[in-house]
Amino acid sequence: MRANKGFTLIELLVVMAIIATLMTIAVPRYFNSLETSKETTLRQSLSVMREALDHYYGDTGKYPETIDELVTQRYLRALPVDPITERNDLWLVVPPPDGVPGGVADVHSGASGRAKDGSLYADW
Repeated sequence: MRANKGFTLIELLVVMAIIATLMTIAVPRYFNSLETSKETTLRQSLSVMREALDHYYGDTGKYPETIDELVTQRYLRALPVDPITERNDLWLVVPPPDGVPGGVADVHSGASGRAKDGSLYADW
């Protein structure tokens, strides 16, 4: 008498089919949550930089000449990384209105493309 050891081909195929079915459910949700977290991080980074710009203007009466000035004056610890482009040097700078001193009144993302809600990242 021989003891059968191991799995049959049918058993392995059934297990692989179950794993494949579970993966088709889990993988799209995973990538969807990654995209959502990047968008949330981008919104938070823009909010923090805009708040720092407002504080700088409130303290000095003018806007900074560059975004890096917020870091050198310690309004920010470091320039945030845009989670979509994964770089911190592609922020789009919006100058202040005429007659207001400074060079940076607002910032936008330098990322191309659209968010999940259909809006452009550059419009945030």
